[in-house]
Amino acid sequence: MTISAEVLDLADRVEAFVREVVFPHEHDPRRDAHGAPTDALVQELRDKARAAGVLTPHIRPDGSHRSQRETAVLLTRSGLTPLGSLACNTNAPDEGNMYLIAHVGSPELKARFLPQMHDGRARSAFLMTEPWEDGGAGADPSMLKTTCRRDGNHWVVNGRKCFITGFEGATIGIVMARAEEGACMFLVDLPDPAIRIKHIPNTIDSSMPGGHATLAIENLRIPADQMLGKAGEGFKYAQVRLSPARLSHCMRWLGACQRAQEIATDYACRREAFGKVLIDHEGVGFKLAENKILLQQCELMIDWCAGVLDTGDLGTVESSMTKVAVSEALMTVADNCVQVMGGTGVTGKTIVETVFREIRAFRIYDGPTEVHKWSLAKKIKRDWKTAQA
Repeated sequence: MTISAEVLDLADRVEAFVREVVFPHEHDPRRDAHGAPTDALVQELRDKARAAGVLTPHIRPDGSHRSQRETAVLLTRSGLTPLGSLACNTNAPDEGNMYLIAHVGSPELKARFLPQMHDGRARSAFLMTEPWEDGGAGADPSMLKTTCRRDGNHWVVNGRKCFITGFEGATIGIVMARAEEGACMFLVDLPDPAIRIKHIPNTIDSSMPGGHATLAIENLRIPADQMLGKAGEGFKYAQVRLSPARLSHCMRWLGACQRAQEIATDYACRREAFGKVLIDHEGVGFKLAENKILLQQCELMIDWCAGVLDTGDLGTVESSMTKVAVSEALMTVADNCVQVMGGTGVTGKTIVETVFREIRAFRIYDGPTEVHKWSLAKKIKRDWKTAQA
């Protein structure tokens, strides 16, 4: 599939907006206690993105989603700085939540929740992960402990959640819980007094407003018509969201590492030591060369996986492979950039240090590398057994 001239032009405008308007805000002091941009800063930038015609670029004016290959071009450009994804409304968890609602929600739920999300007026949260101390769901959603039971025209939910990205300040939530029929998903308005924030930990990453909250859910009553899809099919819907969401993370963080490479290259071409600029020292120049190779490999891997998803295939295996390959490669890229820049690389003078921290977290969320490799190994064994039969 060829990317249309219209999408390429839009991508150019997204990049120009991010570079000209968003980059100057990278050191904006409006940050919360955990270092994330405040909602005031995010809304200011979204107003500017809206005026520039680059808000939510991966959604067409009619509300439909662009293809995954088109989305890759747009999200990579918006991701040139972590703040760019927030400004353009292509950030997690909102981008994945919009995708899920569009594919699973009833017409009524789509009409109620999606317009405010597409317009960048609402932030959302995906309530799936649970505390390990309770034996709850993490990388293995089948361990889901939060319960839901039918009570007349409502469902009543009880349980605990943790690492719920963006919950504080969100106005829309997708809650995952287990019923007798199996896993279920619900759309809820936030805040709700039945969902209390117990704790927001300090984490290595700081790009997402609202932090990663630990929550207590006590007798949350949800109207039955706010269930996403059918009771018992929540795990299937989770894969509808998670496969493309893994790929979207790869797209955004590819953009961030491309920017880190730009900064490290500029530094290495200007900084002199031992009689020549740093890039002329093999130990430095080779790291930037390795980065260039890895960035190209990541771009190709993302494009390949996007093509698979665009065929209508759920792409679970392909997205797992891509998430592992890209997250590990980008970790090397970010680390090389820090190393090339020496002491400057570990300071807040540029966003290289921020990108390094964010990529380190990326290797864990939406499934750590080890879980994806374990899943792939199981498939290899199944395929072998099939071939022997």
